[in-house]
Amino acid sequence: MGDLAKIFKAYDVRGVVPDELDEPIAEAVGAAFVDVTGATSLVVARDMRTSGVALAGAFIRGATGRGADVIDAGLGSTDLLYYASGSLDLPGVMFTASHNPARYNGMKMCHAGAVPVGSDTGLTAVRDRAAELLAAELPAAEPPAPGLEPGAAHGSVTEKDLLHGYAAHLRGLVDLRAIRPLRVVVDAGNAMGGHTVPAVFDGLPIEVTPLFFELDGTFPNHEANPLEPANLVDLQRAVVETGADLGLAFDGDADRCWVIDERGRSVSPSAVTALVAARELAKHPGAKIIHNLITSQGVPEIVREHGGVPVRTRVGHSFIKAEMAATGAVFGGEHSAHYYFRDFWFADSGMLAAMHVLAALGEQASPLSEVVAAYSRYHASGEINSTVADQAAALARVRETFGGRGSFDELDGLTVSGSGWWFNLRASNTEPLLRLNTEAADEGKMTAIRDEVLAVVRS
Repeated sequence: MGDLAKIFKAYDVRGVVPDELDEPIAEAVGAAFVDVTGATSLVVARDMRTSGVALAGAFIRGATGRGADVIDAGLGSTDLLYYASGSLDLPGVMFTASHNPARYNGMKMCHAGAVPVGSDTGLTAVRDRAAELLAAELPAAEPPAPGLEPGAAHGSVTEKDLLHGYAAHLRGLVDLRAIRPLRVVVDAGNAMGGHTVPAVFDGLPIEVTPLFFELDGTFPNHEANPLEPANLVDLQRAVVETGADLGLAFDGDADRCWVIDERGRSVSPSAVTALVAARELAKHPGAKIIHNLITSQGVPEIVREHGGVPVRTRVGHSFIKAEMAATGAVFGGEHSAHYYFRDFWFADSGMLAAMHVLAALGEQASPLSEVVAAYSRYHASGEINSTVADQAAALARVRETFGGRGSFDELDGLTVSGSGWWFNLRASNTEPLLRLNTEAADEGKMTAIRDEVLAVVRS
């Protein structure tokens, strides 16, 4: 149970293979998933990690051993799995560790319709049931699932290629056929973007210069984590050298997308959020737009200016998706380059966000740097991590230091807002870290606030 508690996070499973996550665990989780959800059919996909075939196969054995039929979608991105879950109306499981290093793997689970499975919506129960199976040292197929007679046949496994259906669905949501021709450099990081980008962009007026499209779960060129600036260097250089209109970088399971403008500079996810929000509000006047509390203050300002209603949430996709479903919001964005769409079963898709950026650029003649300038209003620090043994004590010191200098709220960590500036300081759920994000109307003020908070945290 201790090991499972370590790898079962708030809304997914993730651990080092085989030390923390191995085939017996994956098989037990497959059986437990069926027991807890009552699924009679489900869909499974995996990314390119070297451990994915064995782990997904073990999970499928566990699920079919409980009588469930499994559609094996094979290689896919996480948003392809969401497409499968939504279009087939089936629960789904994606084997991926997202942007983590090669030695990791994990599982992202969802109910039918791509509804997320988190700690409060079944993940804890799956963990506990899997622990029971492992502790009893029972084969995952025994005893039979409720309602399944002893000796009944196991569930079936059907292989199904969903890539082209996924690509067609996305092209139906954002029509790129009539845009001006664009030259795009795409860095797939040897991960799933190399699998999905060719299918989605096929036949469109987009000339792709591919970087690291060969699927390789050892990540021989750089880790597939575009939030780390060092992993963007190859893409930035290629955009400038080729004279491309923009660059796109995807993470390991391609559910996140980072944008580079024609000058090789990063476009902040907040600017992308505001740009996509404006496009969605043009189609759905007065709609709600979700943004987490780390996104730029410019996001709610721009949403209001376009007639929308901004809704502020905690950080984390489970909170975003729950709030979107509760409010009927048409779109949501996070500072971490996750983007969520009501038309995509409230799920996140880096590819769909990239297509919106391509559409916004290709529908007019200006370069991307000018297009996004209208959505970039403030200076931000980006997320800065500090290793802190006593997180509560550090937060208390910051609260004392800034007492009387601004308003406080604790929706997620500590947010302090002053005249023309704000910062958020929140604890990691899994590591002894405090994460700082700071923003101000001018760079000097942002730098001063950032440095003052860090000095207090690290004292």
